[in-house]
Amino acid sequence: MAISASFIEQAKELFQPFGDIRIRKMFGGAGVYCDEMIFALLDDDMVFFKVDEETRKAFVRRGLAPFSYEMKPGERQEMKGYYAAPEEIFDDEDELKRWTTLALDAASRAAKFKKKRKKGGL
Repeated sequence: MAISASFIEQAKELFQPFGDIRIRKMFGGAGVYCDEMIFALLDDDMVFFKVDEETRKAFVRRGLAPFSYEMKPGERQEMKGYYAAPEEIFDDEDELKRWTTLALDAASRAAKFKKKRKKGGL
């Protein structure tokens, strides 16, 4: 994972309308948090949105790829929980809202699931 400081700043501005945005560097990339929920990853100056069973299909239909990283030379590992964001999010407010909302909804469902597990509900 690699990310530029200027892309981190661009992402903060891009997602600012959605809530309290915090970006935390990790493994050469960064995690994007809204109101303390991680909803996106930044890597190689790209955005990867959180997906779940309800939202993954929209990303697959658009032909967007899952996030992947190199384990060792020549070997890549996919994280099916994050998919590339469409390029349109950077210049079309409606597309930004649509795709970011899908990611925030997936993050919210994941957070609720974690709370249930901690309470012994599952």
